[in-house]
Amino acid sequence: MQPVNVWFPWGPLLLLLLHLLCSSSVGSPSPSTDPEKKVGSQGLRFRLAGFPRKPYEGRVEIQRAGEWGTICDDDFTLQAAHVLCRELGFTEATGWTHSAKYGPGTGRIWLDNLSCSGTEGSVTECASRGWGNSDCTHDEDAGVICKDQRLPGFSDSNVIEVEHHLQVEEVRLRPAVDWGRRPLPVTEGLVEVRLPEGWSQVCDKGWSAHNSHVVCGMLGFPGEKRVNMAFYRMLAQRQQHSFGLHWVACVGTEAHLSLCALEFYRANDSSRCSGGSPAVVSCVLGPLYTTSSGQKKHPQPKPQGEVRVRLKGGAHPGEGRVEVLKAGTWGTVCDRKWDLQAASVVCRELGFGSAREALSGARMGQGMGAIHLSEVRCSGQEPSLWKCPSKNITAEDCSHSQDAGVRCNLPYTGVETKIRLSGGRSRYEGRVEVQIGAPGHLRWGLICGDDWGTLEAMVACRQLGLGYANHGLQETWYWDSGNVTEVVMSGVRCTGSELSLNQCAHHSTHVTCKRTGTRFTAGVICSETASDLLLHSALVQETAYIEDRPLHMLYCAAEENCLASSARSANWPYGHRRLLRFSSQIHNLGRADFRPKAGRHSWVWHECHGHYHSMDIFTHYDILTPNGTKVAEGHKASFCLEDTECQEDVSKRYECANFGEQGITVGCWDLYRHDIDCQWIDITDVKPGNYILQVVINPNFEVAESDFTNNAMKCNCKYDGHRIWVHNCHIGDAFSEEANRRFERYPGQTSNQIV
Repeated sequence: MQPVNVWFPWGPLLLLLLHLLCSSSVGSPSPSTDPEKKVGSQGLRFRLAGFPRKPYEGRVEIQRAGEWGTICDDDFTLQAAHVLCRELGFTEATGWTHSAKYGPGTGRIWLDNLSCSGTEGSVTECASRGWGNSDCTHDEDAGVICKDQRLPGFSDSNVIEVEHHLQVEEVRLRPAVDWGRRPLPVTEGLVEVRLPEGWSQVCDKGWSAHNSHVVCGMLGFPGEKRVNMAFYRMLAQRQQHSFGLHWVACVGTEAHLSLCALEFYRANDSSRCSGGSPAVVSCVLGPLYTTSSGQKKHPQPKPQGEVRVRLKGGAHPGEGRVEVLKAGTWGTVCDRKWDLQAASVVCRELGFGSAREALSGARMGQGMGAIHLSEVRCSGQEPSLWKCPSKNITAEDCSHSQDAGVRCNLPYTGVETKIRLSGGRSRYEGRVEVQIGAPGHLRWGLICGDDWGTLEAMVACRQLGLGYANHGLQETWYWDSGNVTEVVMSGVRCTGSELSLNQCAHHSTHVTCKRTGTRFTAGVICSETASDLLLHSALVQETAYIEDRPLHMLYCAAEENCLASSARSANWPYGHRRLLRFSSQIHNLGRADFRPKAGRHSWVWHECHGHYHSMDIFTHYDILTPNGTKVAEGHKASFCLEDTECQEDVSKRYECANFGEQGITVGCWDLYRHDIDCQWIDITDVKPGNYILQVVINPNFEVAESDFTNNAMKCNCKYDGHRIWVHNCHIGDAFSEEANRRFERYPGQTSNQIV
């Protein structure tokens, strides 16, 4: 792929005048207006390069003394990006990237430790180590994201227009027959690429399985399969074709067709693809979409052994923090040398296409626990991330602030066209409307609000492509529904993992609503980010102990329902209750603050302990037998959600004193010490034996989180009537399935109901 040259075709004098004119029109941050400092950029040319990118973003490359080179990301800041974006003809920068996000460059690394204030008129005015003096590699190339607004009078648009610089930016499969009628996603058809003159086909001369592999990856499919070419050649004789690509040669590891060697037809080519036919590709559908699309002709082979790679914390399917299974325990991957090849191996292993983006710096939230891999180097052909060379990691080498993530290419399913929001103040909120009916008789309708909650709203927001659900609303009278008044769906119950509401359980033909009228229909408020709470399981294990507490010291606790029901018939104030006490440290490792669902106006004051309750039930504490029977329970209303401690670079935001705001900031944790009221389970009536201690945070899903599967913590307990041993405490999804089976026969409850 050829990068784009951005340069001035005028002479030095005209360039100087234009630069002065541009600088006077730029807002904040404004460049220097000293004309003597403008001469610095003469003799330099700037361009954006790399892939994938938009015309206003990319790897920054500078030509000096006739040689193109890059900039190292050491000490790079947004201020330096402002200066470079103006050099490129844009008004300002909106962001910058590190670690060769747009791919590593070649040639010299011209600048290192670049330090700008943001007001400079030229990059030559910024401090650095000097031209060509660098200790970096091209894995550290810096990029910029500029505001898509040009400086007045700047003519070069950084768009590739000349014929020999053509790129393939979009690819599709066009079914040979029944175009527009085939069910989505389309898995087989003629390969078409979008060129400036429109969609064109590719000549199949020299077409290889490697080419098909790359095309399928771009379209969201993990692999390709053989095609019945005799059928397509017979069909090609009866149709006219428009060829744009003469030749494609991929290695098979590319994340995009533009990274392959390509040869385009010239405009004056009279004979195109003589004796050949249009290239045809057939792709394999990933397991997630095989189930959801109802395609059963080609069932997916079951993976051999246990799944050893997963994604966590992503707002959309096929994206998230990469976690791998090692020695029965899940852990994260350090982002050192993390690139598109490694990310693509993960995506294909999970049943998606190639990687659209390799994410570094814990962009999908920080993990907790072990970091298993570092410096993963994949060629792109490996069947699993575990087949790629890597280095073992120690705590000193990497931290969770460097957790790697991915965004994968997904097949187009069209589910977002079957749902919409109406009446909201922004596109992220509104009353949910779904489309039903057969083609030609489609109509929009509303969803009954009965039992509509956070899990259902999460599926609706995912189907809309809007990320997570902040709230699932059962009443939407304050949002005007327009002319849509019919309720067409009811009884919706989702697990939260579905791709569309149609995959959730719901009433099939007969719509039943307890509360009628449009005011009681379902609504959502969506968000691109969400919180994610995890309990520090090791602290529970370290702090657990038994206390026999006199009844005369438990009046407040009894008033707040923190004792077993048998305490009501005790001989107050004589006697005691036996309490299993432990500390709970609850971390927010998501990408949004955890806030109570109820507003301050509805918090309940508890006179006995002198605090407000912002949630009725914040945590469940249970003692279970190995087969799941509950023998003791406790619950903790969130008497005070606040930032007890935070990571070094995070400031506390929430404090309960003086009726303050309640919540847990990202990167902070709330500590409930073992010695405070209700931080216990009343085990007075529990007989000696082996048990499971289970703690579940946010058990009723009142507040949206990016991941509910890690809200439960469980431990083995042994109680002999006098002492208790608590061991093997872990988050519910921290172990492999096999390790969990060894841990217990019963996998644990995520609700507080006795079964």
